[in-house]
Amino acid sequence: MPGRGRRRRGAGWHSPRYLCPILLLLLHRGDAHGYTLLEQVKEFGHEDVNPTAVYRRLREMEQDGWVASAWDVESTQGPPRRVYRITAAGDAALAQWTVDLQATGQHIDRFLQAYETHMEEGEGAHH
Repeated sequence: MPGRGRRRRGAGWHSPRYLCPILLLLLHRGDAHGYTLLEQVKEFGHEDVNPTAVYRRLREMEQDGWVASAWDVESTQGPPRRVYRITAAGDAALAQWTVDLQATGQHIDRFLQAYETHMEEGEGAHH
């Protein structure tokens, strides 16, 4: 990455921005508590995600109408926990995220192919 070998903050797949489609997909699979979602995002390479970022995204998505939540007072042994579910608007947002991510993937594939071709040709000052 540019700079002294360090990644720009918030860049790439680990950006909190990508938590939205991940959380929407997880909720598309079924309703879940926040803690469950924290564990499930690891499936997508977010092993050390900040819990605050996940809960912030859930609140933002609820404000946008993509997610709804309710207190679960029956199935918990401790204090009530919030259960999140995807809404119809969230389902539409997930579909749009999927289209956007597919297009981004195609751009990345083209870049990587151009890079590999360039490196195989071995021309230029930095080979």
